[in-house]
Amino acid sequence: MHHTKILLIEDNHIIAQQLYDYLEQDGFLVDYAHNGKAALKLIEQQQFDVVVLDLMLPDIDGIDICLQMKSTAALNMPILMLTARDSLSDKGEGFNAGADDYVTKPFEFAEIAMRCRALARRHKLHQSSTIEIGDLIFDPQKRRAIRAGKELHLSATDFEILNILVDAYPNAVSRHSLIEKVWGDDFPDSDVLRSHIYTLRKAVDKEFKNPLIKTIHGVGFKLSGDHAETT
Repeated sequence: MHHTKILLIEDNHIIAQQLYDYLEQDGFLVDYAHNGKAALKLIEQQQFDVVVLDLMLPDIDGIDICLQMKSTAALNMPILMLTARDSLSDKGEGFNAGADDYVTKPFEFAEIAMRCRALARRHKLHQSSTIEIGDLIFDPQKRRAIRAGKELHLSATDFEILNILVDAYPNAVSRHSLIEKVWGDDFPDSDVLRSHIYTLRKAVDKEFKNPLIKTIHGVGFKLSGDHAETT
């Protein structure tokens, strides 16, 4: 039986001990780092199913740790951020840095456990050769996308955008994050993303009853495997 392996990065000893004990009693395998330097060393040495990361660390900011992890392909581990910062801009900074989920303090230990299980489950799904979301079958290795049995013909850029949305599912991806991941510093102009979202929707949604690509106003885009959702 596989036990979800968690790295807990938290400098508050009391919170760390209590959360460590709760997660361990709940069946998780837990490792612990009290600062950013120790955390990065552990991350280089072993693979974790989920990293629970406090933003306020004494030596390295949690955002910087998140950016370092997400910029290294070998460190493809889901990150759950813990922080007292609860403004929308703070959350946006965390997600733009690559966080997969975000919880503000104070929190219930049971919620952390539930979110860790969900992140680990989703990450395991995305490690499969093919990913199914609703009636979409996505194969990043063979660079194929099939919906309701029909192969979708996508440009290289549209496929990359869809790949990012699939990888983030069921969460949303901000416009800023899409631009950064696809074009980096070479982003041509503000209309290019809009144009590619249009052509992607034309390929993925136009001939089908239920749209998969959903606009999250003020945030960005997500895939919806739930036909009850609308764009």
